[in-house]
Amino acid sequence: MLETIKTTTEHLNSVTNNFAPDLGIILGTGLGGLVDEIKIVHAIDYPDIPNFPVSTVEGHSGRLIFGHLGGKKVVAMQGRFHFYEGYTMQELTFPVRVMKYLGIKHLFLSNASGGVNPDFEIGTIMIQNDHINLFGTNPLIGSNIDELGPRFPDMSDAYDRSLVDKAKAIAAANNIKVEEGVYAGLTGPTLETPAEYMYVRIIGADAVGMSTVPEVIVARHMGIPCFAVSIVTDLGVPGKIEKVTHEDVQRVAEGVQPHMTLIMKELIGSL
Repeated sequence: MLETIKTTTEHLNSVTNNFAPDLGIILGTGLGGLVDEIKIVHAIDYPDIPNFPVSTVEGHSGRLIFGHLGGKKVVAMQGRFHFYEGYTMQELTFPVRVMKYLGIKHLFLSNASGGVNPDFEIGTIMIQNDHINLFGTNPLIGSNIDELGPRFPDMSDAYDRSLVDKAKAIAAANNIKVEEGVYAGLTGPTLETPAEYMYVRIIGADAVGMSTVPEVIVARHMGIPCFAVSIVTDLGVPGKIEKVTHEDVQRVAEGVQPHMTLIMKELIGSL
């Protein structure tokens, strides 16, 4: 794996003239509009990157963007990879490994989720302060590569508290309502049953989705501080559960996108 990471990193450095980004961004379903705020220097399609997976999900464009945002040099994944697409945990988190070797010091993530907290509404912006791994596996299973991180990484601070507090302050200053909570990660691709929604609420989650957790685990393994925002696109609360399609999820996420973008942009600029 280490040689593969280095090969891909060397290729990207050659294509981007050693751009050396300060931070990485992973954009989820319907949230790719943040790319419009990036002053793009290089845009590389995933199929043109050695050893990269290729996104198969509608709404995930599949480009690696290098540019400037909030006065910082960034590398952004416009389209992420998911376990339900058939990739291994190591494959879908491979881009995070490459970002580390490109030079990032922070990782920002966004996702669409189902809200299980009864106080949440469709369109709620939830800043993640913790997660529950319900994927049934872990991207760190297998032989540990000491160059990447420790065998038993601590996850007590999976989401950087200082970044969470800064984001909440930015939201308040711009009259944007945000919530803070725990994200449960499941495999998908089915949306949850009412009993499953109830289960994740009982065990302590506020929202549930099909991403983010593997990437954060790998980032923390390598010592990268993380910040994640979840957009509640449907509700898994008894009495409020309705049939939902992927198009519904995209539509809601796109409607809230300007607020998420503002928070992300100002937070990045504050670093």
